[in-house]
This record gives sequence, C-alpha cells and structure tokens, in this order.
Amino acid sequence: MLAALSTIDRHAPITAGDLALHEQVRKPTVTRILAGLVDEGLIERTADPLDRRVAWVQLTPAGRALMRNVRRRSDRFLAGRLSALDPTDLSTLERAAEILDRITEQED
Repeated sequence: MLAALSTIDRHAPITAGDLALHEQVRKPTVTRILAGLVDEGLIERTADPLDRRVAWVQLTPAGRALMRNVRRRSDRFLAGRLSALDPTDLSTLERAAEILDRITEQED
C-alpha cells in the first residue's frame, strides 16, 4: 500500500490502470489496494468529467501527511547511515546515483 501511495503521490492524478502499470501488478490487485486506501482516508477518487467510467486518484491531505512522515523517517535513517561512510564510499554512491538518475529518466 505504501508503494502505491508513493506512486500516486508522484503521478497524481492517476488512473487505476496507470497505477497498475507503474506498480507492475494486475488491475484487480490495484482495485483492492485503492479500496483499502480510500477506506483509510488516504486517497480520493474523482470521476473523469468526459468519461464517467474513468476515475482519477490522488492523495488526500491525510495521505500527503503520511507520505511526508514516511519520507522524513527514511531520510533520517539514510542520513545516519551515510554519515558513517568514508569519503571514497560516499563518492562511489554519488556517482551511482547520477547513473541511476540518468537511466531512470530515459524513455522506453
């Protein structure tokens, strides 16, 4: 569910079908996940004004707050781990991050 929330946060508004593609799962799986997130008040669905069969999904204020908290905790954890590395390892990670950014930005 957290992965789906993160994807929704990055790509909102997004349809269930597009979310399934991003998460590489089947649409019925996404439908169950979205139902749970709606029940928790973390996302909201909005019908497409041109095609009522399509629903757009985005985070609610509670969903955005949850994602901020999750990211803040992850950032603190990672910062602590990175601060313990020697400069050579940090340099290697910086270069790897540049490479990962480049390959993830490429169009298929």
